[in-house]
Amino acid sequence: MNIVYPEFKNPIGLIREKEFGNEFYYSLNDPTDSCLPVVNYPHRVWVGNDQGWRYANVKKTVAYIVTDDDEYGQPVIEKWSLTKNEII
Repeated sequence: MNIVYPEFKNPIGLIREKEFGNEFYYSLNDPTDSCLPVVNYPHRVWVGNDQGWRYANVKKTVAYIVTDDDEYGQPVIEKWSLTKNEII
C-alpha cells in the first residue's frame, strides 16, 4: 500500500483507489479560486508528485477525477473505484 503525502490544505478525507491501492487525501474545493463549478466538483484530490491537486467529486465508493481538458476546454474525467473513503 502506497500513501501519497503531497502538500495539501485542510483535508477532510482519505480515499484508496481500487486499481493500484494508492491513497490520497482530499479537501473541499474553494469556490473563490475554482475554474470549474464547485457544485459539480466539490472536492480537490491531492495527487502528489508535484502535480498538486485535481478537481473531483468524491462519493462513497467512487470518485470522479478531472485529469485534463479536451480541445474544447471541457473536463476529461476518470472514474476511480474506491475501497476506502474515510472522513478525517
